[in-house]
Amino acid sequence: MTNKFVIDTNTLISGSMFANSTTSLAIDKALEIGDFYFSNETFEEFISVLFRPKFDKYFIDENQRWLIIDRFERFAKFKNPEIVITDCRDPKDNKFLELACTINADCLITGDEDLLILNPFRNIPVLNSAQFIEKF
Repeated sequence: MTNKFVIDTNTLISGSMFANSTTSLAIDKALEIGDFYFSNETFEEFISVLFRPKFDKYFIDENQRWLIIDRFERFAKFKNPEIVITDCRDPKDNKFLELACTINADCLITGDEDLLILNPFRNIPVLNSAQFIEKF
């Protein structure tokens, strides 16, 4: 059986900006050992945040951002949540919990304290990049 992973937006962007960082290595490992999932909502957020002007200094041009989006879209599976969760203290992060629970994820990878504090969430590990690499 294949591992199923959800990776939050900031982790994906951080890993894309800093090659060979712990975050980048965790993303690569997740792609190597399992399936990575987006919902329509998490994918749209990823694209929107990636194009924020504050990240301009990390990317050569707009084309580089589209290549990153293409990479993740090619490897990702898509599943829209079948449940509503309101347990996270930051309501914007509930979409990651909803997706993780819908697919019965093996792990939610994040650096967000609002999510990490919930570890484990409904028996799903919520780990930062270093913890993920160590566990998997």
